[in-house]
Amino acid sequence: MSADKVAIALLADHPAAVGDLRRLFESEWPDYYGADGPGDAAADLAAFCSRDALPIGVVALHEGAAIGVAALKSASIDECPQFAPWAAAALVAPAWRRRGVGAELILALEELARQRGHAALYTGTATAIGLMRRLGWEYLQTARQGGQDVAVFRKRLRD
Repeated sequence: MSADKVAIALLADHPAAVGDLRRLFESEWPDYYGADGPGDAAADLAAFCSRDALPIGVVALHEGAAIGVAALKSASIDECPQFAPWAAAALVAPAWRRRGVGAELILALEELARQRGHAALYTGTATAIGLMRRLGWEYLQTARQGGQDVAVFRKRLRD
């Protein structure tokens, strides 16, 4: 299993991947997407199946199976409504972590934002701080989201 055999594509082009990604969301975030949680993974992922209007999702595929996802969204961190758009909902299947898949998903979102004329892209994370720094993102602040502290980063997309 290596990232060089992973394809990144618009989720809109692979709607059959939503089922695998729903199970991944529910497994990774059971308090939110689980049976007793307030979230609806299938609805959120269906919303990411857009080509033009935000949110727009990208999916990582290996031999036709969905192994990761991320979305370009208009809003994400409640404490930071002044920032937009956001790289959000990024998740890689556990067996594929630390293999470059997350980086490829983030780079794809950077390109989507750049193509849409955005000067910067933002993200909030509690778990991928090292990745964001390696990809050249600038730390801005810490914010509370979902009951935890998250680091808010910005990536400038043009000078």
